[in-house]
Amino acid sequence: MLLTALAAFGIDQLSKWAVVHKLNLIEVRSIDVLPPLLNFRMGWNTGINFGLLSDNPEFMRVALVVFAIVVSGFLLWWGNRNLGRVITRMGAGAIIGGALANALDRVIYGAVADFLNISCCGINNPYTFNIADIFIFAGAFALVAFDDTKGEQAAG
Repeated sequence: MLLTALAAFGIDQLSKWAVVHKLNLIEVRSIDVLPPLLNFRMGWNTGINFGLLSDNPEFMRVALVVFAIVVSGFLLWWGNRNLGRVITRMGAGAIIGGALANALDRVIYGAVADFLNISCCGINNPYTFNIADIFIFAGAFALVAFDDTKGEQAAG
């Protein structure tokens, strides 16, 4: 779980360094990678998914950093006690790493650095996300799809 968390955290932060800073996405704002499927579009998210709860950026920044730390600590504690399968432990680690990577963005930048934009089939997607978001989603999917705590809950 910890190795997955460290890997998710590191991959996300490395991707942000490479795209946002080395490719200078902060200033160029947009890079077409494989249009229209994959593009880099600079976005700063002060809220949660799709910019929700971004009305009070400073309060939300602190609240979401604290929330990420609390949830990550809980997942680490809960996962060590309840998750037995490698895939579910990796899923918990992916959530932890992604959440803490986005929390670090909030500490450094005041917002989460988003840069991935995927559009397809004539639909122009206005939203951006980052690698940490992918890890969080994949981790949540692994916990739900490969849940190995059902038997323990029924017996307990």
